[in-house]
Amino acid sequence: MKAAARLWLWFDAVVLDLGRQLRWSFLPPLMVYFAAGAQGLTGIVGTFFVKEYLDVSAAFIAGLAFWAGLPWALKMPLGHLVDLIWRWKAWLIYVGAALIATSLLIMFGLATRVAWMPEIMSVTAWYVLSVLLAPCGYVIQDAVADAMSVEAVPKRDEYGQPLDTETERALHTTMQTLGRFALISGASSVAALNIWLFAGIETLPEADKAAVYGEIYLLALLIPCISISGVVLAGLQKRKTIRFLIQQGLSRDEALKHFDPDGEPIKANHWYFTGGAIFVAMTLTVGLLDMPFSQEIVFAGSMAIVLTLMRQLVRNLEPDKARALVGTAIIVFVFRAVPLPGAGNSWFEIDVLGFDQQFLSVLYLITSVLTLFGMVVLRPLMASKTIADIVILLSIAAGIMSLPGIGLYYGIHHWTAELTGGVVDARFIAIIDTAIESPLGQISMIPMLAWIARNAPPALKATFFAVMASFTNLALSASSLGTKYLNQIFTVTREVKAPDGTVTTPADYSELGILLITVALITLLAPILTVWIVQHSRLRTSD
Repeated sequence: MKAAARLWLWFDAVVLDLGRQLRWSFLPPLMVYFAAGAQGLTGIVGTFFVKEYLDVSAAFIAGLAFWAGLPWALKMPLGHLVDLIWRWKAWLIYVGAALIATSLLIMFGLATRVAWMPEIMSVTAWYVLSVLLAPCGYVIQDAVADAMSVEAVPKRDEYGQPLDTETERALHTTMQTLGRFALISGASSVAALNIWLFAGIETLPEADKAAVYGEIYLLALLIPCISISGVVLAGLQKRKTIRFLIQQGLSRDEALKHFDPDGEPIKANHWYFTGGAIFVAMTLTVGLLDMPFSQEIVFAGSMAIVLTLMRQLVRNLEPDKARALVGTAIIVFVFRAVPLPGAGNSWFEIDVLGFDQQFLSVLYLITSVLTLFGMVVLRPLMASKTIADIVILLSIAAGIMSLPGIGLYYGIHHWTAELTGGVVDARFIAIIDTAIESPLGQISMIPMLAWIARNAPPALKATFFAVMASFTNLALSASSLGTKYLNQIFTVTREVKAPDGTVTTPADYSELGILLITVALITLLAPILTVWIVQHSRLRTSD
């Protein structure tokens, strides 16, 4: 009985309490986050489109990922813009939705072989344009959703009394947890949908495959509709609250001020817009001139701009909090900056291990569902442990979880299948590996987001979210650069055929093994070393 009672208390504290802290006002930003997660609907079809129709290298794909990640650095001016136009910020959701829809329509045209598109520019150029447009749309919507997530947390209880600090902290942590929850829920939903959409596709002729790919891109047009529905719902909630406040005796202007951030009215800071303009100008100049080391130049320039703006921003904090925030950001940056194996690993899984579209969708669904479960179960860990402790645990776990992938490359599945009568084969190992690794990726960001929501000045919440997100998202650009460098050192190629069936590039996965081992070692050691350095400096973080 005691064990059952303890289990119930744990379930109540971990799962049911999350539901008790849910507020109706949380729903609009959660819908925008859900739409962002649902972009994974086109992830697998994009992988197969590149493999089957584009003659590009793994290093090219990693380089394109770098450019696609740069729009997230624009969260700096976007976040400040959201703070400045707080009452009208929802309009930016419509701008983001238009960019996302344009990207999806381009991919629909490529997948269904629209005749006029290659006449304007090459298929590869169209693909690059689509890849760059989508993150521009999502970053605009994300900047607004971050601000909406702060606005959604009530300042008073149902009796009109101000919330105490501990309750407010819990609600902010819950809101950020539910934000990640909504992201992964979107990913889970589309992963389940992909399993159905890809059923039997491996037996279809090429023309029918292209039609299925096109249908998936058309279906993805529902994604921007979901985010638009979120701001529509927020508008309805706002009107209802305004009517209630007017009935309580407030004027309309006083009721509208209820939705404004606390503190002094914010003034435009030219640093953010100047920095954003310099970033755009530098990126376009370097990219269009096709300069040597263009990605490195843009990354260094972007980092200089973001660090300058961070320096301006942390002046709004007390010195101890400013140092703690910088230390936290450095730890999370390095954790997110570790390189990945790159597209070559996916090609190996498809060509050698025989993973098809439907099975990859199954893995994606397992990842999403178990991430949701892990975020709920590990919520007490996030509340009780410092970010430094969490990053150390996640780094060790990520290093261990790299071993099954390395084992699959070296053929461990042949040995395990022979011992178990074919039960523990490559797919079985991939599923188990995915199941264990799933909850780790999203966890490191939640404590930092909750810290910003609690400690940033009220009138600068969106700006703080944007600048810190720009810094940590630059880590993903650093990861893409590292991935590109490793793929240049350890060359991995897939088989590419000309339209007449002639093999133009033979498959060569001979260096993939050492690439996977190198990535695993960097993943394990780089974040732990960074935590040790930061925690033995003035930037030590204890939150």
